Amino acid sequence: MTRFYADIHRKKDDSGYRITYTTDGKTFKHTDSPTEMPVGPGDEVFVDVIPVVHTDGFVELLRRGAEVYYLRRLTLIKKMRDKLGITSKSARADVKTLMAIEEKWFKKVDETYLIMRKKASTFRSLQKTLEQYKNRLEAASGDEREDLLDMVKITEKKLHRQAKRIVEEAERRYPAYSILVDELGISGENHILTQEALAEIMMYVDPRWGLRKTLNFFGLFKNTNKKKKKKYNGHARKALERLTITVYKIKPKDLTAKLQKQLLRQIWLTIQQETQERLAGIPAQQQG
Repeated sequence: MTRFYADIHRKKDDSGYRITYTTDGKTFKHTDSPTEMPVGPGDEVFVDVIPVVHTDGFVELLRRGAEVYYLRRLTLIKKMRDKLGITSKSARADVKTLMAIEEKWFKKVDETYLIMRKKASTFRSLQKTLEQYKNRLEAASGDEREDLLDMVKITEKKLHRQAKRIVEEAERRYPAYSILVDELGISGENHILTQEALAEIMMYVDPRWGLRKTLNFFGLFKNTNKKKKKKYNGHARKALERLTITVYKIKPKDLTAKLQKQLLRQIWLTIQQETQERLAGIPAQQQG
């Protein structure tokens, strides 16, 4: 088993990403694609980030039998750099810094997470574009307004198509997904955007996590100290907010943390139950 450490950064000309990697902290190599790294079965790859554009490349490494981990918090790089007294901000220095960070700060990813994240990223980009068009509509008039209305309609169709792709992928990859769709009463074509929100949430709910850790990940902390800024996943929280509004049939202004906790707890419990029942029917030697 070989352990690879890699720093992935944008090229100066913004033409893509450059990967600098090492296995011993002494010899460094460079590549433009993760698939060009000599990674094989049983190897481990630790990276600072996994750019969406390189999703297919990292999926290929997983299919080779390797394990892939990415850093949970990029702020740890600066903290470790300061701790080690490293002043250089070169790719090699970043790789050495990465090697000094404890393994517990890295998250292991699987094919499902990477593929779902890529599809969700496209969906969010379309959401952002749609919002921009709608904002411009408020100040537009005449021909410009007509053109913007056309763009809104086109983007809405693209958004729904992408949502459907995500839902279909979720149905294949998450055993508890269809159960939750029925449980929450969001089945049918008219709920496709709500189903997409649930699919995004499924990306982030780890069956191995307890409820408190899951709530914290979504920013639903037990005691909120306003003086201390707590970190959570913004994408996960926004998806939960969208789902909560639809499931409880409320207006955005009536959305509360209590309702979000209640819904997330229900999702977490259903996933836990489905996972336990499914694993109970699998012989121990096959559970890995």
